[in-house]
Amino acid sequence: MIVIQPATPAQAPEIAHLIMMAMTDECCLHFCGEGYTLDHFRHMMTQLVARTDSQYSYLNTLVAMHADQVVGIAVSYDGAQLHTLRRAFVEAAKTSLGKDHSAMADETQAGELYLDSLAVLPAYRRQGIARQLLRATKAKATQLRLPCVGLLVDQGNPAGERLYASVGFRYLNDSHWGGHPMKHLVL
Repeated sequence: MIVIQPATPAQAPEIAHLIMMAMTDECCLHFCGEGYTLDHFRHMMTQLVARTDSQYSYLNTLVAMHADQVVGIAVSYDGAQLHTLRRAFVEAAKTSLGKDHSAMADETQAGELYLDSLAVLPAYRRQGIARQLLRATKAKATQLRLPCVGLLVDQGNPAGERLYASVGFRYLNDSHWGGHPMKHLVL
């Protein structure tokens, strides 16, 4: 049985692994400076998940649990808080990865609960876990009195678009982030 619940700091390594899975290796390496690897990025992300002031914080994360194992995650936060929450990532990337991301484009906006990362371990896919996480994220938006959930999906990810459409997400506009053309979807 899968249980969706708030994350804990002790789950930081598992959450960081799943965030990186959602981002893809190519994107993670894009954030690294010369000579830095995915292992360096994973270490930094694990630290960011364990913090309380990061967009990737465990406080912003819902986990899908199967027994004692984290099998999926949904990381979301109030889009109005992006600049405040992103500071931790920008500072960590400078010190841990030698790269300055302070001029990074905004990926969200005020008025939405931004779904930053959604991932399910490969062995647990196609079991409805992502849909459960999406519904729990919508419930979180309602609890926070935010009118919608927003996300960016890579235009080259039709399977992702179908998943989001299956729970009611609709196209809002085109976007560009992390070197990829994206679609901004809302629920």
